[in-house]
Amino acid sequence: MITVNFIRTNNEKVQVKIPVGWTVMEAAREACLEEIPADCGGCCACGTCHIYVNNAWIDKLGKIDYNTPEQELLEYEKGYKKGISRLGCQVSLTKELDGITLHLIDNELL
Repeated sequence: MITVNFIRTNNEKVQVKIPVGWTVMEAAREACLEEIPADCGGCCACGTCHIYVNNAWIDKLGKIDYNTPEQELLEYEKGYKKGISRLGCQVSLTKELDGITLHLIDNELL
């Protein structure tokens, strides 16, 4: 099990323990986070699992490969921030990411 820390826009921290190999989207659904509706169920088709990666974790997570469906979808999302925006359905959680901090987006404000 690893720990994922989600930070809401009001700075509330939500911590969830999940098995290695799950995605960030699955961790958010396990924690019942309304900010991540995951409308497409993890198919990289809707963008509703858009999150920001805390700067301290960017190097461990790695960058999005150029010209991938994830990158193309994110570029059209409101609130897209190059370098820290990711789709939770495309981030597989490994032991190296234990304790990762991710910032949720209030889609109603975008």
